[in-house]
This record gives sequence, structure tokens and C-alpha cells, in this order.
Amino acid sequence: MKYLKYYTGNGSETRWAILEGETVRPLKGLPYEAPETDGTSLPFAGVRLACPADATKIVAVGRNYYDHVMEFHNEVPKEPMLFFKPTTALLDPDSTLRKPDFTDRFDYEGEIAVVFKKKAKDVAKEEALDYILGYTCLNDITARDIQLADDQWTRGKGLDGSAPVGPFVADGLAHDGIGIKTYLNGKLRQDGNTSMMMWDIPSVIAFVTRYFTMLPGDILTCGTPVNVGPMVPGDVVEVVGEGIGTLRTTIC
Repeated sequence: MKYLKYYTGNGSETRWAILEGETVRPLKGLPYEAPETDGTSLPFAGVRLACPADATKIVAVGRNYYDHVMEFHNEVPKEPMLFFKPTTALLDPDSTLRKPDFTDRFDYEGEIAVVFKKKAKDVAKEEALDYILGYTCLNDITARDIQLADDQWTRGKGLDGSAPVGPFVADGLAHDGIGIKTYLNGKLRQDGNTSMMMWDIPSVIAFVTRYFTMLPGDILTCGTPVNVGPMVPGDVVEVVGEGIGTLRTTIC
């Protein structure tokens, strides 16, 4: 099943729905508990997608792919490295993002993320998948020069619009076999799979929820494969999640 969130009316409100083929079936409420459609439908071609989450926070895992650690000549972490992106970083699918003039290196980082469906605290690894609504794509856009200049990553990774998410939230996927590819102007740049992560998704959920309570709609993004790289105005970056869809962002 694929969940989506779309804008209604004049675009000031959003609504959750299920995608069935090319048909959107709106839900009566939120998707987190026993989602039920309202009996209406509309064509997918006629909707404008919104970020498919109701996040109070975005928790991100850094350096979770060995080859990505090596491309920056970093030490392999002994446990998952965590950082936050604020909710002001969230950006809808198929959006345009302005490259800030204060950074000279504005990088893409294609990732698989999970959206939580219920409150999660001190979750056992064996029960972690029970807390997931589904999987989505996230581009952890980074001002690399700023990140490397600071002792911590808040400035370089917390920029407004630096977390495009979507286009859908897909359930029923095998957490340890989701392919993730990133294209820049149609050329393949990143090609990874969640099977390549040093800490798998259940392990990361168990680790994160030791320290933070994750709420319904919160996002956990699980790290990027090797070959991150810069974007400049005019570029189009596409993060493709296997079984999820294509998250497209245009840089201006």
C-alpha cells in the first residue's frame, strides 16, 4: 500500500489518501490507526503532493554506509551517529529549492527514511517493525562546507527546505532490501540498498528510541550511500526508492 498526502481546495490544507494505481482514495482521518477511505476518489494526475508525514522531528543517522564513510576518510563509528533536522527543513515532492548564497558546496544525499505510526520509546529490535507506517525517500541536503567547518552538523544540515520527503510512504517492503538510487540531471550518481547499511532499520529504531520518543508521523532517515555530490542552480535531483517512487527536487 502507498500512502500520500495532498493539497486540497486552494492549497491551504492537506489530506491523507491511499494510492491505488492512478486513483487517489482519500482517508477519513490520519493513516496511523486503522486507516479507512471515505468512499470518494480522484485521479492522481490532478493532485499536488505534500510531504507525507506529520513530523514533530526528523532524526537522522549519519555515516551508516561504510563506503560513504570512506569517501570522506572518516573513522567508522562504533554506534549510530544521530543528528536532528528541524521541521522547517521539510520540503514537498516536486518542489523547487533555492541554493543559499552562503554555501559553496550544496550536496544531495539520497536516503531511505521511515515514518512512525505510533509512539515509540525503548523499542526492542525484535518489535521495531511494528512501529513503522512505511518507508519513504528523503534527500538529506547538506551545505557541506558549513558542515565540515563546524564541530556539529546543525547549521550545515538544518537549512530550510533541506529535507525533501516523498513522494509516498510505502508499507509491505522488506526493510533490509530496499534499493536507493540518486540521479543528477538524469545521470545515476548513487546506487545503494538498505542491505548495505552498517546498522539495519530495526537496530536503528531500537537505538534511537532509547534516547528520544518518536511520535506518530515522525521521520527517521537512515543514512546515505557513497557518491554524494554538489548541486548548482538549474540541477534536478531525483531520489528513487525501490517500491516507493521518485522524489524530485529542482535547484534554483
